[in-house]
Amino acid sequence: MSASQHFSSLSCEIRIKEAKNIEYLKSTGKLFVRHYLPAGNNRRIRLDTGEIPAKSDRHVWNESLSLECNGADEGSMDSSLKNEAVVFELRWRNSVPVFGKIGSSQLLGRAEIPWKEILESPNMVLDKWITMVSKSGVGPEGVKPAKLQVGIRVRVPTPAPAEVEMMDMRKQRRRSSRKKYMEEKCGCKYGHGHGCTCGDYDIFALVAALEAF
Repeated sequence: MSASQHFSSLSCEIRIKEAKNIEYLKSTGKLFVRHYLPAGNNRRIRLDTGEIPAKSDRHVWNESLSLECNGADEGSMDSSLKNEAVVFELRWRNSVPVFGKIGSSQLLGRAEIPWKEILESPNMVLDKWITMVSKSGVGPEGVKPAKLQVGIRVRVPTPAPAEVEMMDMRKQRRRSSRKKYMEEKCGCKYGHGHGCTCGDYDIFALVAALEAF
């Protein structure tokens, strides 16, 4: 994706394929992958795959999910995602009930993929093996770290003509609000340097941002 390209909505498909280097788990129990997607305002969406037997020669899920995300304004999605990451956790759960209840899961390893890497991938498609880092930072002695194969595809929908017209109207309203504020409040009617300080511009930027929402 071009660094100058901005968008306000996207669709995201995430596929959890398989894990390897966890053959040392020759015990009862189930494995699953938990992943977190940023949802703005310090919130995250948590999703779990199905559970598969830990005692297996291959650990394959081949599960996928699709999400539609919408921002408040043009460019809001890429600006809010650029410092975020998709988080993956490989987890194990004992499938034998204790006192009639299934216990909570245990974290085996964790990895992150920055959104910036996803958005800058060719055609915004990423398919890779990621290394799962254990909580302690080290795994069993002499054993390779677990790896998880994931695929991520992002699509930016083409807006309909009516949506384009609405975005243009929003831009015009913001420009009008900026001009009115500068003339009535800021004292910049005749341009920067005639009574407008940097502090005034900070306030103006805040007002413009509030108007956009």
